[in-house]
Amino acid sequence: MCGIVGVVSKNPVNQLIYDALLLLQHRGQDAAGIATSHGNKFAMHKANGLVRDVFRTRNMRSLPGNIGIGQVRYPTAGSTSEEEAQPFYVNAPFGIVLAHNGNLTNAAELKVELFKNDYRHLNTDSDSEVLLNILAHQIQEVVSGYSLDPVSLFRAVSMLHRRVRGSYAVVAQIAGHGLLAFRDPFGIRPLCLGSAHTDSGIEYMLASESVALEGTGFKFERDVAPGEAIFIDLDGKLYSEQCAENPSLNPCAFEYVYLARPDSTIDGTSVYQTRLNMGKYLAEKIRSQFGQGDIDVVMPIPDSSRPSAMELADCLNLDYREGFIKNRYIGRTFMMPGQAIRKKSVRQKLNAIASEFKGKNVLLVDDSIVRGTTSREIVQMARESGARKVIFASAAPPVQFPNVYGIDMPTRSELIAYGRSQDEICREITADALVYQDVADMKRAISDANPVLKSIEASCFDGFYITGDVTPDYLDRLEAARNGSRSDKEDMVRSQLNLNLSSSTD
Repeated sequence: MCGIVGVVSKNPVNQLIYDALLLLQHRGQDAAGIATSHGNKFAMHKANGLVRDVFRTRNMRSLPGNIGIGQVRYPTAGSTSEEEAQPFYVNAPFGIVLAHNGNLTNAAELKVELFKNDYRHLNTDSDSEVLLNILAHQIQEVVSGYSLDPVSLFRAVSMLHRRVRGSYAVVAQIAGHGLLAFRDPFGIRPLCLGSAHTDSGIEYMLASESVALEGTGFKFERDVAPGEAIFIDLDGKLYSEQCAENPSLNPCAFEYVYLARPDSTIDGTSVYQTRLNMGKYLAEKIRSQFGQGDIDVVMPIPDSSRPSAMELADCLNLDYREGFIKNRYIGRTFMMPGQAIRKKSVRQKLNAIASEFKGKNVLLVDDSIVRGTTSREIVQMARESGARKVIFASAAPPVQFPNVYGIDMPTRSELIAYGRSQDEICREITADALVYQDVADMKRAISDANPVLKSIEASCFDGFYITGDVTPDYLDRLEAARNGSRSDKEDMVRSQLNLNLSSSTD
């Protein structure tokens, strides 16, 4: 859950990158960073927080240069420490800064290799720093002297592909040379290329979603292919090459279900259209399970489920209503231990319009159900507002497995669908009935929007991990690390609460 952007221009890029990151803010709200280069020097500013809070006027003035990269981050590995905000920097060879969206599944093995074989030191727990050092080492292996040509650079990326497993979309600056971008051989995480023709010449932008290009005046050119690398030198000349031996396109289903903005196109596929299609297929399933009069009204859980809910209501000839209003000005809730705090958080973010529920059989549509905590609270809010019956529908199939490719998913024990039947899940969220999208229909909804897509990465729904290296032992280690990290965070929160209480009583 990160968003990345890289720009090569004839003009200062700090404001352009800032604007692009605002358009990608939905992909990560924990940290933001920008790195630019002028001459052979990098300038960088990064910190925890939203883009608008991290960058003040003084910070923007300290980011000169006509080439730069940026990232908004939500951590999927490592910690929430400010030191792990991106971009990351390494001084040799040449000097490289890198921003990464994705997650390396063999990061632990690579850390050992970097220390024992490549003699490189890592200063954080982030797999993005691992990726940066692998890239730096491979570049160092293929160059001699101070020159770096595109052929050598692409050979280094090919060597990286052979060492690294997992998902990665990357933008990187190489001091004195230009901007490098590449995508993993499975094409799991998105990356696209855009251009703009100005009086000064052609400019290029690479970003996680097309909305970042279009919202900043760039024309969408194409998606970066799986395994492909693109290099743009300081003069604005673009080079590209396929650097993987057997690339295949397997875009992440959760991009279309929830993560991406509906006005984006990812791998030639309209996110909005896929969500409409999900609503259509979900409507067919609901029609087969419920009779006329069983449902009075269809309501979305704002915001990402709206297209599916609207199409579902239209297909079933049912009234569509906005029964929940979202507070758009509440920030991300600080992670607090205990269900009571999470329950309060839901009610701060959503408020029910009681008149829309009173005496009605309501079908609530959400994009997905992960922990079930939010779903349970929303069902209770509908009942308290007077709903006679509450049916809950998920536009996505049951989330039964962790996502290890860059989307923050809980451990298996936290997933409400793990080890439970649909009836058991229905009782857990206290709904009168529960309907899930079928896995095949979700994949069909995506491929219908773009028949070129033959394979969809849907591991959190079907348990098939495309990289072939995710074993039960791997998941056990991942969950043990995550549980330890959560415990540390909760201890920190409790300590802070105790400190505040002590201060208030002094």
